[in-house]
Amino acid sequence: MAAHSPNLECRMYETRYPEVDMAVMIQVKNIADMGAYVSLLEYNNIEGMILFSELSRRRIRSVSSLIKVGRIEPVMVLRVDKEKGYIDLSKRRVSEEDIQTCEERYNKSKLVHSIMRHVAETLGIDLEELYVNIGWPLYRKYGHAFEAFKIMVTDPDSVVGSLTCEVKETGPDGQDQRSFG
Repeated sequence: MAAHSPNLECRMYETRYPEVDMAVMIQVKNIADMGAYVSLLEYNNIEGMILFSELSRRRIRSVSSLIKVGRIEPVMVLRVDKEKGYIDLSKRRVSEEDIQTCEERYNKSKLVHSIMRHVAETLGIDLEELYVNIGWPLYRKYGHAFEAFKIMVTDPDSVVGSLTCEVKETGPDGQDQRSFG
């Protein structure tokens, strides 16, 4: 009998798509005729596009000097078409302040994500299930799950006590082995 391996892929935030006028962290995947295709790292690598006209405020002499495949950087969300799954992005409209805020949020989210992924893998549960029951409620209550994790280091009961999650694992005898909440 093959063991169920949990799905360890999931977006970092509760919303499936970013909001317009929000800075998001991307990784450039490839450069095409019209612009660059990118992955939105905080949204489970969904695809977005930066049109060449949105790369720079100045005249572009060389696209390769402005954008490189593999590069990770913050960009601004211009449009989100949830039905078609299109996300238009801009590198030229992101301010220094937006870049700093985005980088700080992304670094915290990346840390939270790695902890959540490790817990999901260790417990053998889907990462999204863990986010639904623990991660996203912590984001809602503390503004960012990272803040809740910082508190948990010194006072775990104050954070964990507010969670109402129940995770069950069925043992070889068919009985539930673990639950918390």
